[in-house]
Amino acid sequence: MGTLVNFGSLCIDRVYQVPNLSRAGETVASSSHAVFAGGKGLNQSLAAARAGARVRHVGCVGPDGDFLSEVLQTAGVDVTGVRRVAEPSGHSVIQVDPAGQNTIVIAGGANHCVAACDIETALATLGQEDWLLLQNEINDLQVVLDAAHRARAKLAFNVAPVDGRELAYDLSAVNLLIVNEIEAAALAGQPRPEDAFTALGTLLPDADLVLTLGAEGLLFGRGATGQRLPAFAVSAVDETAAGDAFIGFLMAGLLGGLSMQQALSWGSAAGAVAVTRGGAATSIPKLADIQPLLARDAKSL
Repeated sequence: MGTLVNFGSLCIDRVYQVPNLSRAGETVASSSHAVFAGGKGLNQSLAAARAGARVRHVGCVGPDGDFLSEVLQTAGVDVTGVRRVAEPSGHSVIQVDPAGQNTIVIAGGANHCVAACDIETALATLGQEDWLLLQNEINDLQVVLDAAHRARAKLAFNVAPVDGRELAYDLSAVNLLIVNEIEAAALAGQPRPEDAFTALGTLLPDADLVLTLGAEGLLFGRGATGQRLPAFAVSAVDETAAGDAFIGFLMAGLLGGLSMQQALSWGSAAGAVAVTRGGAATSIPKLADIQPLLARDAKSL
């Protein structure tokens, strides 16, 4: 089995439970507040490790972020590539309403201190069976994409969150592109998911494309035509990190030799379990936790 080298963010998540997501000019009182380890990079590394993959994380934390590395290390992730910098760690402010919907504001912090030495660390030990995983929460991503292309890395890119930079990226080196409806629309300039999938598939005909649709499941395929995979029906409590659980389990499945559709089922089940739990990293399941959903799905076929 290969290794997942995740070159990504590590954040301190501050989560607020609110009666409704605040609107412009509105002040909302929180019923509770908690602090968690998070960031798309950290969450995805944690998910992949909990799914049984061998994971190495590369990224940057500030003086306040040692516990972020400890969370990963406790899960079995190799954190020798996590570098401590002077800048405070990245952080996020997350509102969660009673239906489990959320809004998230992020501050890059140390995640925007990625340097040439970190790129070298991420690429140095990549083997033919390994995957390099990226998200859109670190700086100099085009430099990273170019370096990955030169290294002939097998590259998965979760273009999240969209912040305007993604429109300038050369995605020709990407082997697996993972986006949700908002990210797909931003990249493709098409508001309808089906149209966005067609546009992205035409742009990247040799890449596998996954477009997640929340409770509506997902579209996946290679080229302009996608297949649908339905979502698992669950009662959502908190959607935070559901997408990260999905991606971590998807990557673990691919590293473990599953077909794309089988790995997507792993990811979908992990995301479904995650939304039934509160928090970000704390909501990410272990491999055993998704087996009941997979078994239920198999019985319904």
